[in-house]
Amino acid sequence: VILHDSVMVVIAWICSYWFRFNLDTIPQPFLDQAIAILPLVVLIHMAMSLGFSVPRGAWRFTSTPDISAIVKSVFFATAVIAIAIFLATRLEAVPRSVFPLHSVLLIGMLITNRLLYRAYHTRVGRGVSGKRVLVIGAGVAGDMLVRDLRNSNPVLYEPIAYLDDDPDKKGRHIQGLRVVGACSALPKVAQELHIDLVLLAIPSVATQDMRRIVDYCEEAQVAYRTLPKVQEILDGTARSRDLRPVALDDLLGRDPVSLDIALISNGLTGKRVLVTGAGGSIGSELCRQVVQLNPASLILVEQNEYNLYRIAHEIENKHPDIALHAQLGDVCDEPGVRSVFNQHLPNVVFHAAAYKHVPSLQGQIRAAVRNNVIGTDVMARVSCEAGCEKFVLISTDKAVNPTSIMGATKRMAEILIQARNAKSDVAFITVRFGNVLGSAGSVVPLFERQIAEGGPVTVTHPDVTRFFMTISEACQLIMQACVQGQGSETF
Repeated sequence: VILHDSVMVVIAWICSYWFRFNLDTIPQPFLDQAIAILPLVVLIHMAMSLGFSVPRGAWRFTSTPDISAIVKSVFFATAVIAIAIFLATRLEAVPRSVFPLHSVLLIGMLITNRLLYRAYHTRVGRGVSGKRVLVIGAGVAGDMLVRDLRNSNPVLYEPIAYLDDDPDKKGRHIQGLRVVGACSALPKVAQELHIDLVLLAIPSVATQDMRRIVDYCEEAQVAYRTLPKVQEILDGTARSRDLRPVALDDLLGRDPVSLDIALISNGLTGKRVLVTGAGGSIGSELCRQVVQLNPASLILVEQNEYNLYRIAHEIENKHPDIALHAQLGDVCDEPGVRSVFNQHLPNVVFHAAAYKHVPSLQGQIRAAVRNNVIGTDVMARVSCEAGCEKFVLISTDKAVNPTSIMGATKRMAEILIQARNAKSDVAFITVRFGNVLGSAGSVVPLFERQIAEGGPVTVTHPDVTRFFMTISEACQLIMQACVQGQGSETF
């Protein structure tokens, strides 16, 4: 890089004289002087270039910061050269117009070579053309997405055009791609441009807009992907360029509900919190949300060693200052449970450990009763002995007039803790859920598998209406119920 830039300095310096004399022969005195001071010119330029870290820039990824560094380096170097020559020779045989000409020529040569190199390697790196991609959203996220797709090696996706509902953007070019219309034009554009994949580059897209775009994609019979949500990027669980399928919670028929975080925080901050089933879908998300409220300590109880390791490792990485205690154990093991309580003295217990799959438990009555009923009774009894403040049971809507083994065992667990509440200082609270998107016990994974296998999709009744909440909403509800509940309530 230094050798290349040095050669460019020499060429630009001589050419500046040539341009000064109208592309005619350079008079010998001026040419001799130009050659005499050339080593000084090269030395100053290279010193300034190193000072601005120009040689460290990767040519394949040349961007605005690299160009800015080149411009600054050349201008400062030219100024130093002009001052040095003036002090040494009073500009004898050195026309003043040489300096601006030299600067412009050198900047143009250095930048052009880098951009040509970048364009060449971008083209070569593609090899076989990737999938033809239509990008939804001509904003900052769309611009970044196109850059990432083009810089990847090998290139799996070939951006073709943008769609954006902003009428002011129609017809404009971003990264060389044209904004061809609004999202409503998707079926027509996808057919005309032979699009293989639609990428949604709007991280904060509203639910109704997401549903509308998905409908357009289904109409066009084209695959689609989306960027992570803004919250996922901020939480560090995803990167801005990570593409993923459109999830069901993206298509939720309403905007997610946010509860009173200030109230929840006041009730859990500084408390010692214990979560059973901490490695499960509900339990792990509950741990993620509780730890953000700065509890005095968080105790994880889980019988699956890998799930326990995974959630404990995640929390330790994101919240290294939290007092975290991971305990591998079974809630039915009363001596083990009592040991955990005696060691960590929890103030609040969230009991999420349970068997939840209705079909599986129909033929597993003993296991269902042991885990869902006896396990809950052990946790409740030890909580009373340890003097806990609150105990929250995570239950199900199937406990209402139960018609299954799972529902019946969860109803029995509710009755047990209600009986404990009447003769204990511990506030026992029950929270019931229906369908939770992302939960291991939800019907959603079953539907997804049936659709992937080509059907049929089994439902309770052709006219059934199902209402869903996200895992995040479910866990916020659990925490708010814990804070608001005084004992014996069922939420």
